[in-house]
Amino acid sequence: MTLLAEETLCTTHLVEETGARQTNLSNHLRVLREAGVVETEPCGRYTYYKLCPDVIARLAGQFADLAETARTAAGNKRACS
Repeated sequence: MTLLAEETLCTTHLVEETGARQTNLSNHLRVLREAGVVETEPCGRYTYYKLCPDVIARLAGQFADLAETARTAAGNKRACS
């Protein structure tokens, strides 16, 4: 995510930078694309990926709200029956 925040990259770049397997990386990128977190840009035989900053900002707000809910509910514990 940090790499894509800094520049638009293709899968080959991401494999080189992270050392991840291409298939594993592609699966993660597919999930991020389906969630709307990244956009794709075809370029010849390569696909470039870039972050969607508005989506990231919205998610950050939702995570902040979720963290506050978790803080407030820290003592809540449902009994098992």
